Order: sequence, then structure tokens, then C-alpha cells
Amino acid sequence: MSSHPLADPAWIDAALTAARPQALGALLRYFRDLDVAEEAFQEASLRALRVWPRNGPPRDPAAWLIFVGRNAAIDAVRRTARHQELPDEAVLSDLDDAEAGLAERLDSADYRDDVLRLLFICCHPDLPATQQIALALRIVCGVPTARIARAFLVGDAAMEQRITRAKAKVGAAGVPFEAPDAVERAARLGAVAAMLYLLFNEGYSADGRSGDRAALCGEAIRLARLLLRLYPAEPEIMGLTALMLLQHSRAPARLDADGAIVLLDQQDRGRWDRRLIVEALALIDKAMRHRRPGPYQVQAAIAALHARAETPEDTDWAQIDRLYATLERLQPSPVVTLNRAVALAKVSGPEAALALIEPLAPALSGYFYFHGLKGALCRQLGRAAEARDAFGRAIALAGSAAEAAHIRRNLDELLAELGEAGRNG
Repeated sequence: MSSHPLADPAWIDAALTAARPQALGALLRYFRDLDVAEEAFQEASLRALRVWPRNGPPRDPAAWLIFVGRNAAIDAVRRTARHQELPDEAVLSDLDDAEAGLAERLDSADYRDDVLRLLFICCHPDLPATQQIALALRIVCGVPTARIARAFLVGDAAMEQRITRAKAKVGAAGVPFEAPDAVERAARLGAVAAMLYLLFNEGYSADGRSGDRAALCGEAIRLARLLLRLYPAEPEIMGLTALMLLQHSRAPARLDADGAIVLLDQQDRGRWDRRLIVEALALIDKAMRHRRPGPYQVQAAIAALHARAETPEDTDWAQIDRLYATLERLQPSPVVTLNRAVALAKVSGPEAALALIEPLAPALSGYFYFHGLKGALCRQLGRAAEARDAFGRAIALAGSAAEAAHIRRNLDELLAELGEAGRNG
């Protein structure tokens, strides 16, 4: 049996991945049951893998998958009840007229609401952040459970249970399936954006040797781009997408050959991904024209100042400090103030930065970066005992081997300096 010349396996896989959010969202709206919708999509995908290589790709893959998935699910119910035979596969593959009609009914508003509903279900407030991310990866992205489990360093069975519990909570919560109004849509959009940034940071904090975990950054960016297509005039979604692109652009330079962390000032900027940077800078410029600043836009603007600096010495730290001050007003947080202290140290010196972060100690006592920065500032000020204590606390709180190794190097250098001072004294 010959294959259709346009039915390239790589194209089919890409088409199924791209169509998944829209198709699954529409099936969820139709059946109002996450498990039924997912099984319907999987059945449609299996048929696509059999039919498309022979007949060629349909004009609208998402419409084809919705039509076939809906029929498959309905027939499954009928077969269970009356043992009715499924339609012949040849009939299902000849969907020109029906597919065209369905595609016409899938207007942009339905598409947007379906995908947003699907994403919003994954970040339901009753779910812990880890379950939100796992559910989004499984349901929206179609990432296999085993791969999600590897990314989160748990067993396959444990991750399967986590996803099952998340689905059960969603079902018990009675999530509404009607199209949200403008106010609710704005709230949903904010929840989705927060979940995507959590997903990105799960990958960004990987130590480089966990390919499954690092790949989470790519999934978060893919979903952010999808949101941007649905809401092309929403400046905060532009800012979120730009922020992730700029941070991800530095991935090739963040770790050395041994997997050790390379600080921003010491990175080889020639290794930064200029294609991602150009895309991000265009998004930031577009977002700023809306004159509706938000936290993601400000964070993206900070990242853009680093990206635009040809050398570390060219970095406009004074402007970064001002942007962090703006972010403190928009989104007050000890972590924001901690990040501002890095810029303040460059502008006004380590003493001013240390004074800024000292009041944060009670809130950030269990935060790796607080103790790492405090140690670095104390070291610059010659307060060796305090630096050594801070570095020790940071090592104990490190979230990865690379983070622990980085602080260990700082501590070893400090001890070597103390030893040298003792010999010279």
C-alpha cells in the first residue's frame, strides 16, 4: 500500500501536536469529561496515523480530529450499550464535506475559549502547583506520563497517581464549560500565565543534565506562543513570552562543560540564541506601545537590558534598578527586592545592597538565593565570618548539584583568601 507524497511522518507528528489543544478543548466542551475527551482525541490520533499516510493530510487537521474523535467517543458509548459496530474506516477518512462544515463552525472565538478553558482547567485553584504543571503537560501538551515523571524525579506510578488525583479534583469541582465573560476571561488568563511561568521555571532551574526537565522550558514557550496567537493584543502575554524567550536564549551559555553554573557576567554572549532575542525584543517593543505596564513586561524589560548589552560592562544597571523599583510597586515581594539588591550593588556598592536585603531575612530564611547573595556581598565587604556562614546555609538549601557546586566554589575561594591573609599577616 503506497503512502501519500504529502504524508511525511514528521509532518503528521507536528500536526497532531499543534492540533491537540484545539481538538481536545472542543471535545472537552462537547463531552464535559476530561477522560472521555482525552480518550476520544487519542482514538482520533491513532486513526490519523493509519489514514493520513495513505490519503494525505486533511485541509484542517484539528477539525478532522474533532470530528473523528467525537464520532469515536459516541460510538464507544453506543457499542457498550448495544454492541453496535464502528463505521468503516474508509467512510471516516472521507470527510471532505463534513470536515469543511465543522471547520466553518470552529470560529476564532470558539477556538480561543476552548483552548483557554483547557488551560484554565489545568490550573484550577484547588490543585497544587505541581499537579497543575503535570496536568498541563499531560493534557495540553500530550507529554507521556513517564517523561513527566522523569522530569520531576518521581516514579511513573507516582506521577500517574498525581495526574489521576488532579483529574478527580477537577471533576469534583464542577468546572463550568460555558464561554467565560470578559472579566472571568481576564482572571483565567492571569492564572494560565502564572502556571506557564511556573512550568518554565521548573525547566530553567534544571542543572543541564536532566534533558527531560530542561525540555519543560520549550513546552512553556510553545504554550505561551499559543496564548499569544489567541490574544495578540494582550501586552502581559507579550511580556511573559518575551521574558521566557530572553531567559531561554542564554541556555547554551549558562553551564560549562562540566555542568557548573556560569554567572551572567561571565557567560559567552556569542553563544546566546540571537533568534530568540530578536523575537523577544520585538514583542517588548510592541507591548510597550500599549502603555499598560505589568509585572511580566517589566521583568522582560530587565532581561532585555542584559540582552542588549554587548559586554557586561555595557549593562545599564541604573535602569535595571529603576525597573526593579517599578516591579516592587506592581508586585511587592521579598524576592523582587532581593533581585533589586543585585542591581543596587552594581550602582551603589555592596553595603547599600546588604542594607536592602537584611530586613528580608525572616521571609527568605529558607531561600537559597538569599544566602548566596548575602554571602557574596559580605565577602566583598571583607566580612569573612558572615560570608562563610551564609555560603554554608546556601549549600544546605541548594536545589540542584550545580547550585551547590557554585556556592562551594565561592566558599573555597573565601577560605583560600583567608588562608593567604593569614600567611601574609
